[in-house]
Amino acid sequence: MARKVMITVAPTGGFAQKADNPHLPITPEEIADSVYKSWQAGACIAAIHARRDDGAITNDPEVYRKINKLVRERCDIIINNSTGGGLGPEMYKIHPDGSWEMDFEKRLWGTQAGAEMCTLDCQTQTIDFGKDRVPGITHTTEPGLFNTSWQRSKKMMEIMHKNGIKPEFEVMDLSHITDDARNVLEMGLDNVPHYFDIVLGTNRRFQSALPYSPKILDTMVDFLPKDTIFCVAAVGPAQLQANIQSLIKGGHVRTGLEDNLYFSRGVKATNEMLVERIAGIIRMLGDEPATPAEAREILGIKKR
Repeated sequence: MARKVMITVAPTGGFAQKADNPHLPITPEEIADSVYKSWQAGACIAAIHARRDDGAITNDPEVYRKINKLVRERCDIIINNSTGGGLGPEMYKIHPDGSWEMDFEKRLWGTQAGAEMCTLDCQTQTIDFGKDRVPGITHTTEPGLFNTSWQRSKKMMEIMHKNGIKPEFEVMDLSHITDDARNVLEMGLDNVPHYFDIVLGTNRRFQSALPYSPKILDTMVDFLPKDTIFCVAAVGPAQLQANIQSLIKGGHVRTGLEDNLYFSRGVKATNEMLVERIAGIIRMLGDEPATPAEAREILGIKKR
Protein backbone atom coordinates (compact mmCIF):
# COMPACT_ATOMS: atom_id res chain seq x y z
CA MET A 1 0.00 0.00 0.00
CA ALA A 2 1.08 3.58 -0.60
CA ARG A 3 2.57 5.32 2.41
CA LYS A 4 0.33 8.02 3.89
CA VAL A 5 2.18 11.32 4.20
CA MET A 6 0.90 14.05 6.49
CA ILE A 7 0.94 17.56 5.03
CA THR A 8 0.80 20.39 7.55
CA VAL A 9 -0.19 23.80 6.28
CA ALA A 10 1.11 26.76 8.30
CA PRO A 11 -1.09 29.50 6.82
CA THR A 12 -0.16 32.63 8.73
CA GLY A 13 2.73 32.45 11.20
CA GLY A 14 3.64 35.00 13.82
CA PHE A 15 5.64 37.55 11.86
CA ALA A 16 4.70 38.26 8.21
CA GLN A 17 2.09 40.86 7.26
CA LYS A 18 -0.10 41.66 4.26
CA ALA A 19 2.58 44.05 3.03
CA ASP A 20 4.87 41.04 2.61
CA ASN A 21 2.31 38.99 0.69
CA PRO A 22 -1.26 40.16 0.00
CA HIS A 23 -2.43 36.51 0.05
CA LEU A 24 -1.45 36.13 3.72
CA PRO A 25 -4.62 35.35 5.71
CA ILE A 26 -5.03 37.67 8.70
CA THR A 27 -8.59 37.71 10.02
CA PRO A 28 -10.20 34.58 11.53
CA GLU A 29 -12.42 34.29 8.43
CA GLU A 30 -9.45 34.57 6.06
CA ILE A 31 -7.46 32.02 8.06
CA ALA A 32 -10.36 29.57 8.12
CA ASP A 33 -10.98 29.96 4.38
CA SER A 34 -7.30 29.44 3.59
CA VAL A 35 -7.16 26.35 5.80
CA TYR A 36 -10.25 24.98 4.06
CA LYS A 37 -8.70 25.47 0.61
CA SER A 38 -5.50 23.85 1.84
CA TRP A 39 -7.48 20.89 3.18
CA GLN A 40 -9.09 20.53 -0.22
CA ALA A 41 -5.59 20.51 -1.74
CA GLY A 42 -4.36 17.72 0.55
CA ALA A 43 -3.40 19.16 3.95
CA CYS A 44 -4.45 17.18 7.03
CA ILE A 45 -3.01 19.40 9.81
CA ALA A 46 -3.30 23.19 10.19
CA ALA A 47 -0.61 24.89 12.28
CA ILE A 48 -2.49 28.01 13.28
CA HIS A 49 -1.26 31.34 14.66
CA ALA A 50 -3.98 33.73 15.75
CA ARG A 51 -4.31 37.32 14.54
CA ARG A 52 -6.54 40.21 15.39
CA ASP A 53 -8.45 41.84 12.55
CA ASP A 54 -5.75 44.50 12.21
CA GLY A 55 -3.11 41.80 11.67
CA ALA A 56 -1.62 41.99 15.17
CA ILE A 57 -0.35 38.65 16.45
CA THR A 58 -2.10 37.33 19.55
CA ASN A 59 -2.60 34.16 21.55
CA ASP A 60 -5.94 35.38 22.91
CA PRO A 61 -7.92 32.17 23.53
CA GLU A 62 -11.13 33.87 22.38
CA VAL A 63 -9.56 34.64 19.00
CA TYR A 64 -8.24 31.09 18.79
CA ARG A 65 -11.69 29.72 19.63
CA LYS A 66 -13.24 31.80 16.87
CA ILE A 67 -10.67 30.61 14.32
CA ASN A 68 -10.98 27.00 15.43
CA LYS A 69 -14.78 27.14 15.27
CA LEU A 70 -14.69 28.58 11.75
CA VAL A 71 -12.19 25.96 10.63
CA ARG A 72 -14.21 23.12 12.15
CA GLU A 73 -17.37 24.34 10.43
CA ARG A 74 -15.59 23.95 7.09
CA CYS A 75 -13.61 20.70 7.41
CA ASP A 76 -12.22 18.04 9.75
CA ILE A 77 -8.54 19.06 9.47
CA ILE A 78 -6.46 18.55 12.63
CA ILE A 79 -6.11 21.87 14.46
CA ASN A 80 -2.66 22.62 15.86
CA ASN A 81 -2.54 25.91 17.80
CA SER A 82 0.74 27.70 18.45
CA THR A 83 2.19 28.31 21.90
CA GLY A 84 5.09 30.17 20.34
CA GLY A 85 3.05 33.26 19.59
CA GLY A 86 4.77 35.96 17.60
CA LEU A 87 5.72 39.60 17.65
CA GLY A 88 2.38 41.16 18.53
CA PRO A 89 2.14 44.10 20.94
CA GLU A 90 0.47 42.00 23.65
CA MET A 91 2.79 39.03 23.27
CA TYR A 92 5.87 40.43 25.00
CA LYS A 93 6.75 42.39 28.10
CA ILE A 94 9.37 45.09 28.57
CA HIS A 95 11.52 45.01 31.71
CA PRO A 96 12.61 48.13 33.67
CA ASP A 97 16.09 47.96 32.13
CA GLY A 98 14.58 48.15 28.63
CA SER A 99 15.11 44.51 27.71
CA TRP A 100 12.12 42.53 26.48
CA GLU A 101 10.90 38.95 26.24
CA MET A 102 7.97 36.90 25.04
CA ASP A 103 5.31 36.56 27.74
CA PHE A 104 5.31 32.88 28.69
CA GLU A 105 1.90 32.92 30.38
CA LYS A 106 0.31 34.37 27.25
CA ARG A 107 1.99 31.73 25.12
CA LEU A 108 0.06 29.16 27.15
CA TRP A 109 -3.22 30.68 25.95
CA GLY A 110 -2.85 28.59 22.80
CA THR A 111 -3.68 25.48 24.83
CA GLN A 112 -7.08 26.85 25.95
CA ALA A 113 -9.03 26.83 22.70
CA GLY A 114 -9.85 23.17 22.13
CA ALA A 115 -7.07 22.26 19.69
CA GLU A 116 -6.13 18.62 19.19
CA MET A 117 -2.43 19.53 18.95
CA CYS A 118 -0.23 22.39 20.12
CA THR A 119 3.36 23.30 19.44
CA LEU A 120 5.84 22.72 22.25
CA ASP A 121 8.95 24.84 21.67
CA CYS A 122 10.99 23.51 24.57
CA GLN A 123 14.15 25.57 23.98
CA THR A 124 15.33 28.98 25.18
CA GLN A 125 16.52 31.37 22.46
CA THR A 126 16.82 35.03 21.61
CA ILE A 127 14.71 36.51 18.80
CA ASP A 128 16.25 39.15 16.57
CA PHE A 129 13.86 40.80 14.11
CA GLY A 130 14.99 44.38 14.62
CA LYS A 131 12.93 47.13 16.21
CA ASP A 132 10.97 47.82 13.01
CA ARG A 133 9.44 44.34 13.21
CA VAL A 134 8.54 44.51 16.91
CA PRO A 135 5.41 46.66 17.42
CA GLY A 136 5.82 49.19 20.17
CA ILE A 137 9.54 48.68 20.68
CA THR A 138 11.49 51.62 19.31
CA HIS A 139 14.05 52.13 22.04
CA THR A 140 16.36 49.23 21.26
CA THR A 141 17.60 46.93 18.54
CA GLU A 142 18.57 44.29 21.11
CA PRO A 143 17.12 40.80 20.57
CA GLY A 144 14.28 39.68 22.80
CA LEU A 145 14.24 36.57 24.96
CA PHE A 146 12.19 33.46 24.18
CA ASN A 147 12.52 31.79 27.58
CA THR A 148 11.32 28.20 27.69
CA SER A 149 13.37 26.75 30.52
CA TRP A 150 13.13 23.08 31.40
CA GLN A 151 10.70 23.97 34.19
CA ARG A 152 8.51 25.92 31.76
CA SER A 153 8.74 23.16 29.17
CA LYS A 154 7.51 20.65 31.72
CA LYS A 155 4.67 22.97 32.68
CA MET A 156 3.60 23.12 29.04
CA MET A 157 3.70 19.34 28.82
CA GLU A 158 1.61 18.97 31.96
CA ILE A 159 -1.02 21.40 30.64
CA MET A 160 -1.20 19.65 27.27
CA HIS A 161 -1.49 16.25 28.93
CA LYS A 162 -4.28 17.51 31.19
CA ASN A 163 -6.18 18.97 28.22
CA GLY A 164 -5.74 15.93 25.97
CA ILE A 165 -3.49 17.80 23.53
CA LYS A 166 -0.86 16.05 21.43
CA PRO A 167 2.41 18.04 21.58
CA GLU A 168 4.34 18.85 18.45
CA PHE A 169 7.96 19.32 19.49
CA GLU A 170 9.39 22.13 17.35
CA VAL A 171 13.18 21.83 17.21
CA MET A 172 15.71 24.03 15.41
CA ASP A 173 19.01 22.65 16.67
CA LEU A 174 20.47 19.29 17.58
CA SER A 175 20.58 20.16 21.29
CA HIS A 176 16.84 20.83 21.21
CA ILE A 177 16.44 17.11 20.41
CA THR A 178 19.18 15.59 22.54
CA ASP A 179 18.64 17.72 25.66
CA ASP A 180 15.53 19.90 25.75
CA ALA A 181 12.90 17.60 24.24
CA ARG A 182 14.31 14.46 25.85
CA ASN A 183 14.08 16.12 29.25
CA VAL A 184 10.36 16.70 28.68
CA LEU A 185 9.77 13.22 27.27
CA GLU A 186 11.26 11.69 30.41
CA MET A 187 8.09 12.85 32.21
CA GLY A 188 6.28 10.00 30.42
CA LEU A 189 3.22 12.11 29.61
CA ASP A 190 3.37 11.94 25.81
CA ASN A 191 2.02 8.75 24.29
CA VAL A 192 3.98 7.26 21.40
CA PRO A 193 4.51 8.06 18.67
CA HIS A 194 6.20 11.31 19.60
CA TYR A 195 5.83 13.97 16.94
CA PHE A 196 8.72 16.27 16.06
CA ASP A 197 8.75 19.16 13.62
CA ILE A 198 12.30 19.95 12.50
CA VAL A 199 12.36 23.65 11.55
CA LEU A 200 15.44 24.82 9.65
CA GLY A 201 16.52 28.10 8.15
CA THR A 202 15.46 30.45 10.97
CA ASN A 203 19.09 30.93 12.03
CA ARG A 204 19.15 34.62 11.13
CA ARG A 205 16.29 35.28 13.52
CA PHE A 206 16.54 32.71 16.32
CA GLN A 207 19.78 32.17 18.21
CA SER A 208 21.16 28.61 17.97
CA ALA A 209 18.80 27.70 15.10
CA LEU A 210 20.40 25.82 12.22
CA PRO A 211 20.24 26.57 8.48
CA TYR A 212 18.98 23.94 6.10
CA SER A 213 21.40 21.59 4.40
CA PRO A 214 20.95 17.92 3.51
CA LYS A 215 23.68 16.93 5.96
CA ILE A 216 22.19 18.95 8.83
CA LEU A 217 18.75 17.42 8.29
CA ASP A 218 20.21 13.91 8.07
CA THR A 219 22.01 14.44 11.38
CA MET A 220 18.95 15.76 13.19
CA VAL A 221 16.81 12.85 12.00
CA ASP A 222 19.49 10.40 13.17
CA PHE A 223 19.26 11.77 16.73
CA LEU A 224 15.47 11.71 17.09
CA PRO A 225 14.18 9.69 20.06
CA LYS A 226 12.83 6.19 19.64
CA ASP A 227 9.20 5.90 18.53
CA THR A 228 9.22 9.28 16.81
CA ILE A 229 7.42 10.53 13.71
CA PHE A 230 9.00 13.59 12.16
CA CYS A 231 7.94 16.46 9.94
CA VAL A 232 10.27 18.94 8.26
CA ALA A 233 9.76 22.67 7.70
CA ALA A 234 12.26 25.12 6.23
CA VAL A 235 12.22 28.81 5.48
CA GLY A 236 12.14 30.50 2.08
CA PRO A 237 13.68 28.74 -0.92
CA ALA A 238 14.79 25.87 1.33
CA GLN A 239 11.17 24.91 2.00
CA LEU A 240 10.69 22.72 -1.07
CA GLN A 241 14.14 21.13 -0.91
CA ALA A 242 13.73 20.22 2.76
CA ASN A 243 10.22 18.88 2.17
CA ILE A 244 11.45 16.59 -0.60
CA GLN A 245 14.34 15.32 1.51
CA SER A 246 11.91 14.57 4.33
CA LEU A 247 9.73 12.53 1.96
CA ILE A 248 12.75 10.53 0.80
CA LYS A 249 13.70 9.84 4.43
CA GLY A 250 10.21 8.64 5.32
CA GLY A 251 9.10 11.82 7.06
CA HIS A 252 6.22 14.23 6.70
CA VAL A 253 6.10 17.85 5.55
CA ARG A 254 5.04 21.36 6.53
CA THR A 255 4.40 24.05 3.96
CA GLY A 256 2.61 27.38 3.89
CA LEU A 257 3.09 31.13 4.06
CA GLU A 258 4.43 31.05 7.61
CA ASP A 259 7.66 29.64 6.20
CA ASN A 260 7.73 30.81 2.60
CA LEU A 261 5.92 33.71 0.93
CA TYR A 262 6.89 32.75 -2.63
CA PHE A 263 5.93 29.96 -5.00
CA SER A 264 8.91 30.68 -7.24
CA ARG A 265 11.23 33.58 -7.87
CA GLY A 266 9.10 36.73 -7.99
CA VAL A 267 5.79 34.84 -7.72
CA LYS A 268 4.01 35.27 -4.40
CA ALA A 269 2.29 32.13 -3.22
CA THR A 270 -1.02 31.20 -1.68
CA ASN A 271 -1.21 28.46 0.90
CA GLU A 272 -3.17 26.17 -1.39
CA MET A 273 -0.59 26.61 -4.17
CA LEU A 274 2.14 25.36 -1.85
CA VAL A 275 0.01 22.46 -0.60
CA GLU A 276 -0.98 21.42 -4.13
CA ARG A 277 2.65 21.35 -5.22
CA ILE A 278 3.92 19.15 -2.40
CA ALA A 279 0.85 16.89 -2.66
CA GLY A 280 1.68 16.37 -6.34
CA ILE A 281 5.27 15.48 -5.50
CA ILE A 282 4.08 13.00 -2.87
CA ARG A 283 1.96 11.27 -5.50
CA MET A 284 4.82 11.30 -7.99
CA LEU A 285 6.88 9.37 -5.41
CA GLY A 286 4.17 6.72 -5.21
CA ASP A 287 2.74 7.83 -1.87
CA GLU A 288 -0.53 9.53 -0.92
CA PRO A 289 -1.39 12.58 1.19
CA ALA A 290 -2.98 11.45 4.43
CA THR A 291 -6.52 12.48 5.24
CA PRO A 292 -7.22 14.01 8.67
CA ALA A 293 -8.73 10.70 9.79
CA GLU A 294 -5.63 8.81 8.66
CA ALA A 295 -3.39 11.38 10.34
CA ARG A 296 -5.27 10.98 13.63
CA GLU A 297 -4.69 7.26 13.41
CA ILE A 298 -0.97 7.76 12.66
CA LEU A 299 -0.56 10.17 15.57
CA GLY A 300 -2.79 8.29 17.99
CA ILE A 301 -5.14 11.20 18.69
CA LYS A 302 -8.91 11.43 18.86
CA LYS A 303 -11.00 13.94 16.96
CA ARG A 304 -12.41 16.74 19.08
